[in-house]
Amino acid sequence: MTRLKIGGVPEHFNLPWRMAIEKGKFAEVGIDVHWSDMNGGTGQMIRGLESGSIDVAVLLTEGITRAVLQGLKARIVQVYVKTPLQWGIHVPYHSNIQDVKDITNPTFAISREGSGSHLMAYVLADCEKWEASSLNFNVVGDIYGGLWSLQHDQAQVFLWEKYTTFPFVEQKKCKRVGEVLTPWPCFVIAVREDVLESHSSLISEMCRVVNTSAHNLKNDPSAAEVFSWRYNIPLEQTKMWLADTEWSDHEGIRKEELEGVVNTLTDLSLISKVQAEGWEEKLMMNNEK
Repeated sequence: MTRLKIGGVPEHFNLPWRMAIEKGKFAEVGIDVHWSDMNGGTGQMIRGLESGSIDVAVLLTEGITRAVLQGLKARIVQVYVKTPLQWGIHVPYHSNIQDVKDITNPTFAISREGSGSHLMAYVLADCEKWEASSLNFNVVGDIYGGLWSLQHDQAQVFLWEKYTTFPFVEQKKCKRVGEVLTPWPCFVIAVREDVLESHSSLISEMCRVVNTSAHNLKNDPSAAEVFSWRYNIPLEQTKMWLADTEWSDHEGIRKEELEGVVNTLTDLSLISKVQAEGWEEKLMMNNEK
């Protein structure tokens, strides 16, 4: 058995991993999976890949793309969720903000520098024609820090996946005034370069197992009830999310699946043109161009 330390957010997208672990599917192919919940999201996982505390991360496409092009020694081995992420635009419940157009000079609550909540603030700013240089950020660690910052006027906007925050919106801990979508597949699987070099065939088996688990869940008539119960999301919300969500059905990564995010990061000056040069070589496995 080869031990792999895998990090991912403790959210509904990762139930295929949980189910495969619980059913012993990874063990069947010789992998001892040690799963770590990463409440701090993509930024925390990037730090984990850097330090070696995790071998594999299931994280947001934009965050890992930027980190690798800035020098992180990791590769993207496949798309995990190929549909966009639906980011809710959350503001303080007690504020007078009723629409995104009401937001001015915002401070964004972000989990970490380089996280999805950080990078998507620039995507939102571009959509709304805000000056990117005027954005302010308050690093809050996780979703609970984000909610606290809104409630205590430490931030005016908090971007997070809208189905995860739905219970908090219902509890009036914040209000959602809009959405912004990632214009690319939202989650990918990334592996440290040294781990990939040592265990490439095992990583391929790992991807095959989780792809099969996701396929089985997506096609299970009782899947919505399982997701709803496990993640405390109302059943009707779960059904809508499940209808909108498609996991990847193939191993490996294709150039066209990453090209859009690289171009957007470059256009928003979140990476330099020099960093973007030769991005296929830097991001992707050599045999998947």
